[in-house]
Amino acid sequence: MKAVLAPLPTFVDGRIRAFAIATLVAQILIVGTGGAVRLTGSGLGCPTWPQCIDGSFVATPEMGIHGIIEFGNRLLTFVLVAIAIITFVLVLRLRKQRRDLFLITLFIGLGIPMQAVIGGITVLSNLNPYVVGLHFVLSIVLVVLATVLVYRAFVGQRGERVVVPTWFFLSTHVATVLAAITILVGIVTTGSGPHAGDGGASRNGLNSELLQHVHSWPAYGLLAVTLLLVVGAIQLRLPRTRRFALLLLGVELVQVAVGIVQARLGLPEFLVGTHMVLACCVASAMTAVVLSLRETSVAVEVGR
Repeated sequence: MKAVLAPLPTFVDGRIRAFAIATLVAQILIVGTGGAVRLTGSGLGCPTWPQCIDGSFVATPEMGIHGIIEFGNRLLTFVLVAIAIITFVLVLRLRKQRRDLFLITLFIGLGIPMQAVIGGITVLSNLNPYVVGLHFVLSIVLVVLATVLVYRAFVGQRGERVVVPTWFFLSTHVATVLAAITILVGIVTTGSGPHAGDGGASRNGLNSELLQHVHSWPAYGLLAVTLLLVVGAIQLRLPRTRRFALLLLGVELVQVAVGIVQARLGLPEFLVGTHMVLACCVASAMTAVVLSLRETSVAVEVGR
């Protein structure tokens, strides 16, 4: 057993950090490709699950472009699985001294098959908008976990001491709640809109135009609180928090602009897909801001 584990890292090295980044990029990327499936009307390109079509696990020429798009998205799951397995193996020898990394990689690894199962239920339920929404929620959770993995791999373990004033700490968590509400209302809004993923798929029956306005309210609240965090981080001289807060603000500004334009242009597919990917980026940046509120308990290890 020792001989098997010998080549694995004994400290957080470049391999672990590289695969942590790959995990985050892949989790966001699959949201983009999943959005492409839905926005091209390919949600039922593979009408069964786990097979693509009865008697075949792969798309057939008769299924056309929709089958290729849907099957291609399914194939990306195997890329996620490969990255998750490699990352888990890389931190295996660190399971005692870096239990945080070990548990995060384990949870991400367990989340991927869970996501695949929900994806299968999505197909079997004829793209029920609430099941589709649950699929996206789990994607956001995996993006958040991947962000924690990257942060901990580069910065170190979570410390106990909060390094910001109470008002800043509370304001950050207000922003977190607003971000979560914005994403959840956005999911419901999408479920009422025109992009069902297939011509025969159902919608949730809610007023899409009204929901677009409701969706914007917590988004603008988040933008306001984020501005407060940026100013506060600058005044308090918190360089790490300032960087992540500025990143969050930048992503939010782009997200708001895309949201306004897509609403006025009648929800064009490309902008809707961009909006979905940016939602993941907001969740990731928000997570990084929250993580920066505490000190780290160990210094970042440099290669030996």
